[in-house]
Amino acid sequence: MRVQTRHTPNFGVARVLLSPGEAVQAAGDTMLASSFGITETVPSRGGSRAGKAAPSVFNAPEGGGWIDFAPLAAGDVYPLEFTGGGGWCVSRDAILARPATVRHDPGWAPLQKLFGADSGFLEHYSGSGPLVLAAQGPVDAFELTAGELVTVRPDFLLAYPDTVQCRLRAVDQSGPQSVRTGEGLALDFAGPGRVLVQARNRRLSRG
Repeated sequence: MRVQTRHTPNFGVARVLLSPGEAVQAAGDTMLASSFGITETVPSRGGSRAGKAAPSVFNAPEGGGWIDFAPLAAGDVYPLEFTGGGGWCVSRDAILARPATVRHDPGWAPLQKLFGADSGFLEHYSGSGPLVLAAQGPVDAFELTAGELVTVRPDFLLAYPDTVQCRLRAVDQSGPQSVRTGEGLALDFAGPGRVLVQARNRRLSRG
């Protein structure tokens, strides 16, 4: 699977190029157009994960093909390349399209430790290939050197590699907090590593 992007960073569209028989997962209502012969398998009613509707699976015919995916809100699209080494922690609402070669790891221990028994605003992925992210506004990055610290609010976070040290804390201990949405929380990161963020607040942009 390969990804080409256009109309970035404000109204990004991701073109996913599939080899013969290759498949990609994405929400059905983000499929803008495709080459002839692409088939879509729609999840059964009630299929969901962590409160989200299960994605459709788009399959390429024998000759291969392409699919254009457009996020439901204006912003950038960003192919996050997995190399088969370490994984990434990704904002739960940022996934636009995922190949079968990139795995979702729901039981990843460090995130369970970070959020406790609750389902948090991050998910862990590993494997190889491009995971296509949808961002509010342009994608930006903090390139942290060893020991360098940065604080990011959850509504602006896109992804970070699982080699980066991370601490979750309350902004105000007396205020409302939610690990599900990130309300009232902040993330402290320590380098070395790269932290991807979006230039607009996801929750406010959709509100």
